[in-house]
Amino acid sequence: MSPPSSDSTSHSPLEKLFAAADQAGEPLRATADDRIVETLYARAADIAGQVVTSDGQTRPRWDQRLDAVLTSRVFGLPIMLLGLVVIFWMTIAGANVPSALLAKGLFAIGDRLEAGFTAVGAPWWLTGFLITGVYRALAWVIAVMLPPMAIFFPLFTLLEDFGYLPRVAFNLDRLFRWAGGHGKQSLTMAMGFGCNAAGVTACRIIDSPRERLIAIVTNNFILCNGRWPTVILLATIFIAAAVPAGLASLAATGAVVAVTLLGMIVALLVSAALSRTVLRGEPSAFLLELPPYRRPQILKVLYRSLLDRTLFVLGRACATAVPAGAVIWILGNVYVGEQSLMTHASGALNPVGWALGLDGVILLAYIVAIPANEIIVPTIIMGYLASGQMTELDSTAELAALFTANGFTLLTAVCLMLFCLLHHPCATTTWTIWRETRSVKWTIIANVLPLGIGVVTCLVVAQVSRYLF
Repeated sequence: MSPPSSDSTSHSPLEKLFAAADQAGEPLRATADDRIVETLYARAADIAGQVVTSDGQTRPRWDQRLDAVLTSRVFGLPIMLLGLVVIFWMTIAGANVPSALLAKGLFAIGDRLEAGFTAVGAPWWLTGFLITGVYRALAWVIAVMLPPMAIFFPLFTLLEDFGYLPRVAFNLDRLFRWAGGHGKQSLTMAMGFGCNAAGVTACRIIDSPRERLIAIVTNNFILCNGRWPTVILLATIFIAAAVPAGLASLAATGAVVAVTLLGMIVALLVSAALSRTVLRGEPSAFLLELPPYRRPQILKVLYRSLLDRTLFVLGRACATAVPAGAVIWILGNVYVGEQSLMTHASGALNPVGWALGLDGVILLAYIVAIPANEIIVPTIIMGYLASGQMTELDSTAELAALFTANGFTLLTAVCLMLFCLLHHPCATTTWTIWRETRSVKWTIIANVLPLGIGVVTCLVVAQVSRYLF
């Protein structure tokens, strides 16, 4: 006999009996799975001991000694966090120079194209729409996304090829089991640091549809490389300025790490909430056999990371950045009265922005930059300068002066960092969520849920800060 559906509105004694039995058996499920696996391995070891002759040397192999450290209860998580920080540092530090050079080169090409359009007598609106609108948005996305992904994805794939990533899943399995998710969700979250769209695609490794859906919905809480520049810029300009000069670099780094860890914590909490409410269900057994360590195949790693991941994600981002550039140019160059549409729209959004610790220009930037997070900062710059086109400022000092002149404070920077972490996915990620779930309902939830959390968080932080200070 099977228990009645949980959707039934009746509360018969039989239903109560099934509910009580289910609740009583919940703590035993994980233990039972572990004991079954332990019994199987113990039996296998017993059989191997009967048929294999040992030479008497019982010293553990090098891979066993390495596993004793990497999967240790004491050292496993700290080593994992240290490795994550090193990868972030290599990605951020290594991408700064090529990103700047790429942006300068692409913008120089745009200037030449603009001069060519002018030379052949093209109308100003056509030149502006195609070059200062569409092309410059595309250039920003390529310059910001390509270098970090070209560094992060190969490093990530090297760890995967070496055999370390299954150890990461093993270390984090307890946390995700508590959250009602799957241990492999840690791997999809790590992929999300490079790009949330790639992280959502990586959720295919989770066999359980319920746990795969939890991983897909919560991947947006992981700070992707499209949002890194905004967080790093704000931490460098405002967080570092709030402490003595000798601690500035440390404060900025700490702020970025804190935002990153906050995203991971929120992802776990939301996973726990979903698994206990609308996505309640039986947890799947996670039997992970740690593969042997291997020497990474460099050429194969480069091919998989650069062609299969980097260019694939970059292509989707470019496809969504083109319409964003067109919308931004129209907003900045179409006037109603003496003001542009961008000025009118940002003015209308100012009251809501103030309540969230932001302003109307920032909110408008997040609306028009839905196709790609990479163009949020240039859109904000364009709104403050009222220049009608995307502009690249030459130094951090110029940006700091521009932001401060337009009312930026430490509270604005903190709220913007929080909203950057907790807001709706970009269009590329939204498209990927729909392709992976084929559900309009869950695609909408994956957008509305983080946006709602971001709005409430910023509202509380802004109002409490204003009341206290």
